Parts: sequence; C-alpha cells; structure tokens
Amino acid sequence: MKAKSLKPMRLEDILFSQGFGTRRVCAGLIQQGHVAVDGQVQTDAGESYAPEGLQFSVQGTPWTFHEHAYVMLHKPAGTECSQKPSAWPSIYTLLPAPLRQRPNKGAVQGVQAVGRLDQDTTGLLLLSDDGAFIHRMSSPKKHVPKVYQVTACHPITDAMVQKLLEGVVLDDDPKPVRAAACAQTGESTLDLTLTEGKYHQVKRMLAAVGNRVDALHRSRIGGLTLPADLAPGQWRLLSETDLALIKP
Repeated sequence: MKAKSLKPMRLEDILFSQGFGTRRVCAGLIQQGHVAVDGQVQTDAGESYAPEGLQFSVQGTPWTFHEHAYVMLHKPAGTECSQKPSAWPSIYTLLPAPLRQRPNKGAVQGVQAVGRLDQDTTGLLLLSDDGAFIHRMSSPKKHVPKVYQVTACHPITDAMVQKLLEGVVLDDDPKPVRAAACAQTGESTLDLTLTEGKYHQVKRMLAAVGNRVDALHRSRIGGLTLPADLAPGQWRLLSETDLALIKP
C-alpha cells in the first residue's frame, strides 16, 4: 500500500478527504482558525499543499494525511462489528470521528471492518476505507492465515486435534473444513489457524469434534501479531511494515 505521488490539494479538500466533515464544515474550521499546518495556524481554505505525509491539526487534534486509512483495533468482548448493532455497542464507537466519516465512493462512509468477529470474540481486527484491500484480505482465494487462541469447555484430546487438521463437516457445507495448523497449548486451550472465514467457524469446528468454545481471541493475521501494548478498545494506524506483514 505504498503511497503514490499525489497532486497538491486545497487545504479544504485535504480536511474533507480525511473525514473532518463536509467541505463547507472544513472550510469553516479553517476560516475560524481551528486548523494548523506544521504548527502554523492557517485561515485560507484555498491554500494548496502537497498532501503526502502532511502534518496538521484540527481543533488541537494532530493528524497526518493518508490517502487511505489502514487500522488495527483490539476488539473487546461485548461489541459488534456492525454500523447498526442489534444488542451490543458497535466497534465503530471506539474510533475517532474522522475515521468514521472518511468519504467513500460507495454509500457507506468511513473505514469498514475486514471481516467480522462475534460479539464475545476478542482480538485483532483490521479496518480500512480501501475497497481493494478489504477484498484481497477477505477473499478465501488469498488464504490469509488467521490465528485464534481457543479456550474450550472440555479438555482437548489428541483425537480432536487430529480431526481439526484432517477436516470436519459443518452442517451447511458437505466439503470438509480443515485447520491450516492446530497446536494444543494447555489442557483446554489451543492455537487454531484458519485460512477461510465461515460463519461462527471456530465454534462450529470445535462443536464438530465434541467440544465447545468458552473463549475466543484472534491473535494474528498473516504475519501481523496483535501488539502487547494495544489494550482492548484501542486502535492504531498500520505502518508500511505492518502492511507488508499481512499482504496476501
């Protein structure tokens, strides 16, 4: 996702592209002295800047221009990966307004989750406003590995591990679903690696081998591991190094 060379942009358009409101709102913020570029207050909405890596602040909030946003979120339990949650708070409430309001060619604004985690599942979740990136990361043809730390209700046996590796049949698909890797880490815990994402897949796979999931945490996507210093509910933008680790 290396940034390509971009043409100079009006300051008003820069703020709009980053999700700080409509063009009229962005122009108003600038004219009222709420925007600083490289530490200097700017009041001319028509002033042009090279956008790549531009450092600016809006009402004291620092921001760096990114043509697209690539975000990692440590999803906490009790949240839904939906803009319109049915029973639990939305993960999108954990993100700042600019990430939720970034303009998009489609009908939905802002960054979107790359796949979903159940409301009781925790761990690494990616979000972006780059449709091509979301498609690549979500496509089963790309075989992006995802590692889940599973806590089971009952002790895990060698036979269960073997069945998960050989493949189990889920009720909606006669084709066996296999774990790409499965390593027992404790009496009732294991690390399960999947390269596809079916509905409630981990829970259904454990049920198929005669067990049940008590807790589920996604720790890794591709080569990207959830940082130990990213607490539940916290987010950060992905670096170029991060993106290289998850590139399909």
